[in-house]
Amino acid sequence: MDKPLTKPKASKESLILLIAIISAIVLGFILGGFFPSIGIKLEIFGQIFLNILMLLVVPIVVLSMIVGISRIQNLSQLGTLGSKTLAYYLITTAVAASIGIVLVNLIQPGINQTISVNELPNQTEFITTDISTALRELLVGNPEKEQQGLIGYNLFLAMEKMDILPLILFSIFFGAALSSLGKKAKKSIQILSVMNDAILKLVHWVMYLAPIGILGLVAARIAHSGGFKAFIPELLSLGLYALTVLLGLALHGFLFLSLLLRILGKRSISTYLKGMGTALLNAFSTASSTATLPLTLQGVHEENKVSEKISNFVLPLGATINMDGTALYEAVAAIFIAQLYGIELTWIQQIIVILTATLAAIGAAGIPEAGLVTMVIVLRAVNLPIEGIGLLLSIDWLLDRFRTSINVWGDSVGAAVVEKWDAEKPPKNKEI
Repeated sequence: MDKPLTKPKASKESLILLIAIISAIVLGFILGGFFPSIGIKLEIFGQIFLNILMLLVVPIVVLSMIVGISRIQNLSQLGTLGSKTLAYYLITTAVAASIGIVLVNLIQPGINQTISVNELPNQTEFITTDISTALRELLVGNPEKEQQGLIGYNLFLAMEKMDILPLILFSIFFGAALSSLGKKAKKSIQILSVMNDAILKLVHWVMYLAPIGILGLVAARIAHSGGFKAFIPELLSLGLYALTVLLGLALHGFLFLSLLLRILGKRSISTYLKGMGTALLNAFSTASSTATLPLTLQGVHEENKVSEKISNFVLPLGATINMDGTALYEAVAAIFIAQLYGIELTWIQQIIVILTATLAAIGAAGIPEAGLVTMVIVLRAVNLPIEGIGLLLSIDWLLDRFRTSINVWGDSVGAAVVEKWDAEKPPKNKEI
């Protein structure tokens, strides 16, 4: 009799929280847009909420991955699970970039643009790099910036700098080592599992602060852009470009990824989306897939009942390397800049844009507006003027929130799809 009574309570609590967060976003837009001075004062609440979430990211990544990997009985399954996860992420990211290329060629937002190229603001202070340098930094990091890559050298520095890739790699191998020890490591795994549960309980408590924190984040960001009086004219001048990006994100997120969820993941789209509602709204508010990771794990595992083994492996990895929305945005932005400058790209160059956008998105950090930095790689690959990025700065902060939401949705769909793939094992030959 107890279980049926507790489920409606939890469902009702989630619904109330969801409504509160939506209300906070709407109120944040109104306060930040019409009363910028009030919006700026509310920033402290958003910063506190964001800091708490970021504080939980490192222990969640390390503990969840160690616990998830250590529970894999046969370590040969780890290679299979990893290859399926990477295959999903690479395919969906490439599809996202391709959708962006098709739409920007059809809509042509940069053709007959009223803004003169000479008027483009030269505000870019991005590090000019190329794809080989970016891949090198992805593997071994950048010592000058004390940034570690996939192969790290200092675990505690990685925690301090929020370099998630080396933490993921360490956690995978440490979890595999615990699994290989068998019964000897049983108590250690139990302790780590309890610690992981405690962190998830902290996430549950933090969610009570979400409406106030999200209100502060949204109101302050609108206010810093000058309120509606300053932002609306900028949005209108780049309206067709913004529409192209948003249409592409909608097609990729609500059509392509949702079809994958239904056909390959065998899940109800509406039910799964409802379970991910809080995480997606948080992604929109924070513009950070890394900061949203605690809520993504909660939505996928607790709300949508994806196995702990799958969610603990797929989601931390996805928050670091799976950036569907970013890849689509970078592809659209690159062609838009080419159209604006009157540069015609061949189909081979546009394929290069798709490939570099996919790789650059993998290397993008899960932080606000990281796509602007990696977009330099895409522009340099086809010799487009980097100064064109300056035009996008005025509305990038808003588009960033939409593409981050798609990034998180792609991660969560990936968990359901990979779980289904992992369950579909070939039958063993019966002994005669």
